[in-house]
Amino acid sequence: MSSARSTKIPTKRQKSGNSRPPHKNSSRSPASTSQAPTGTGDGVLYYALLFVAFFVACLVAYGPALTGTFISDDEHYVLNNVFIHNLTYDNIIAIFDPTGTPAKLVENYAPVHLLLNGIEWHFFGRETTGYHVVNVALHALASVLLVVVFRATAIARIPAALGGAFFLLHPANVEAVAWISQLKTPAAMVLSLLALASQRTRPVIAALLFALALFAKPTAAVALFVLAIAAWQARSNTLHGRPAGVLRSHGSWVALWAALLVVFAVAEFWAFNQTAGQAPVLYEDTIVRWRTVCAVALRYLVMAVSSFGLSVFHEPPAADSWFDPWWVGSLFALGLLAWRTFLALASGRSEGLYWVWAIVSFAPVCGIIPLPFPMADRYLYFILPGLIGGVLLFGRDHLDDLLAKFEASGSKALTSRVLIAAAIVWIVVFAVRVNTRAPVWRTGYSMMADAEAHYPQGMAAQTRIARRLALAGDAEGTVRALRAARARGYNRLDHLISERGYNAIRGHPLFTELVNELAQEWIDRFERVEEPDQHEYRVMAQAYIVLDDLDAAIRKIEAALKIKGPITESLEDDLDGLKRKKRIRESTRKN
Repeated sequence: MSSARSTKIPTKRQKSGNSRPPHKNSSRSPASTSQAPTGTGDGVLYYALLFVAFFVACLVAYGPALTGTFISDDEHYVLNNVFIHNLTYDNIIAIFDPTGTPAKLVENYAPVHLLLNGIEWHFFGRETTGYHVVNVALHALASVLLVVVFRATAIARIPAALGGAFFLLHPANVEAVAWISQLKTPAAMVLSLLALASQRTRPVIAALLFALALFAKPTAAVALFVLAIAAWQARSNTLHGRPAGVLRSHGSWVALWAALLVVFAVAEFWAFNQTAGQAPVLYEDTIVRWRTVCAVALRYLVMAVSSFGLSVFHEPPAADSWFDPWWVGSLFALGLLAWRTFLALASGRSEGLYWVWAIVSFAPVCGIIPLPFPMADRYLYFILPGLIGGVLLFGRDHLDDLLAKFEASGSKALTSRVLIAAAIVWIVVFAVRVNTRAPVWRTGYSMMADAEAHYPQGMAAQTRIARRLALAGDAEGTVRALRAARARGYNRLDHLISERGYNAIRGHPLFTELVNELAQEWIDRFERVEEPDQHEYRVMAQAYIVLDDLDAAIRKIEAALKIKGPITESLEDDLDGLKRKKRIRESTRKN
């Protein structure tokens, strides 16, 4: 019997060397599917060519946005930000100060982002095309680096490349790429992926890259969790005699990354409490808030799969009812995701790493932390890689089972080609969608029009309605729309006193009353600041001017001039103008 067994004729599958690993259920060891080989076989030339292909494809898809103007946040990040216009020693120190004026101006602590903007300003100035091309190049590079990470976690070359292309041309990423001030998002992704990719061979450089990523955008913290899970899985698999994998690290380096995150978190905490942390909680009821968080998570999943639901300035309704369809649907979807994550982590498969990547990336933008808007297309930028990697690894094992059914009939190769063709068609459809959404980010008008089209009752829509009514001379309708916007957090006094569209109703009592309310609100807010900077003193002066208190405005400008800062000359002009206005007024009263 033993002799017969030893001379048994091998099966066709055994002869060909394509023996399929045992099924992935509980009876199967995860060793066969969880880890990457020691080398992927993809050389520098392959990735260089992939970058060229991705960059060209991205330029074509984003073509309509490449000549877009500075819009919305671009103005205080780049166009009017004196700190980045001249990167002197003092300005750089101010940029890295979490309590400094630059962080308050942009309502965010991202010093690496501002330094990159400063470099761009040096080369491009007010010409916007260069800024757009840089964003596109960084996005293409991030997509290539994502392929590198996919390959390091045992994803085959073709699926990895398709996954990178899916990320490259996903319509949800248009906001992060076409909006100049979102430079921080692809830059942070590039730095995070470089840190992960270089950790095994150049851990010191990787730690530095991770630190830079954090100072570009806090969401980069997800890289630490990815590295920590990879290190834990490597140790666990080694103890069980399984391949440790390429994407791994020693625990001491994970600890260093954690220490870097703690240092950054302290700085971010101070900056956040002075800026975005002052935003009111959107949903006071805790239960409603958590239901809405789950509903938002499902909305993101739908956007990730289909690209449906994209918008500028999302303002989805709260999940006020236990029967809200988004909330109910989220229970099923998030339950499956949680269960799959648990199974993958428990068995040491890299698939679990990617599900955690998506979950951790969602956590800071889920809505629990106060943010001006509960959703944003750009928030998917860090979530998508986790979802794509998880699906690729989940699908790989199940695809083996599917293809095995076609092997006997000889249609396995055809089935593989059909699946690849379907993925390519999906990506091409997304590319067309990117090209149709790119024009949204060309001008402030087109951007706000998109927000109004998707959320006609939202804050952005109400401010647009207010401007149209003001141009028509309808003061009551204008104020009604502005108060509806204010109920959702609108407080832009600077817009109301500077935009020409409101000139026709500027003297109307209802409009004056609203403007005065906002001015007093600004004064109350900044008077509570213990040590105001030059910009905060100027804001208070503007508010006092609105309230027709020139003496108080002059005092604020004089106080601002006692502080060293980059807008001193401009403040001196303000002071001269105010004193001249006061003399004219006094002279008029005497006459």
